[in-house]
Amino acid sequence: MITLIDYGVGNIFAFQNVYKRLDIPTKIAKTSSDLEGAEKLILPGVGAFDYAMQQLNASGMRDKLDELVLDKKIPVIGICVGMQMMGKKSEEGREEGLKWMDAEIIKFDESLIRQRTKLPHMGWNDVLPIRNHPLFSRLEHNAIFYFLHSYYFKCNDHSNTIAISDYGLQFTSAANVDNIYGIQFHPEKSHQYGEILLDNFAKI
Repeated sequence: MITLIDYGVGNIFAFQNVYKRLDIPTKIAKTSSDLEGAEKLILPGVGAFDYAMQQLNASGMRDKLDELVLDKKIPVIGICVGMQMMGKKSEEGREEGLKWMDAEIIKFDESLIRQRTKLPHMGWNDVLPIRNHPLFSRLEHNAIFYFLHSYYFKCNDHSNTIAISDYGLQFTSAANVDNIYGIQFHPEKSHQYGEILLDNFAKI
């Protein structure tokens, strides 16, 4: 069972549709009590960092999520802004992050970007696993994913990075610490590659 955290930010139904095709059951959590018994968690996110953090804090689920993730070690994956929220802080705003990973969120340096349209980083890009990891099983070669972001996840401990991508500089596009996973791209918009990754997460 995959529990989708619905705090008003992120396309919950897109993830439901993917898992329905995979014949993997899901449930939606909108309150702390909805999180009881969770086996795996997905924290989606789109838009601005501060707004997403404010919405999550206002949802009443924050303390329960800390308990499940930090104490009970329930596997969780953050998607896009959901990944960024797992860090300490973001240059995009003033709110503190969840601090589940030792990372800061940094704005891309536009002077390094060769594309005419510089930010946001939008569209398909390569994701290169830099070590053997079950999240990228069957995705080791030629996998591409859909991105939409202007800030990137900077791991202070480089061993937490499990995949990289390039947009003016090499940046962490996937990270992992124990039961905590984060991906900067949108698997729910990434066709067969995203479906494989979400299936992999369900099997972790």
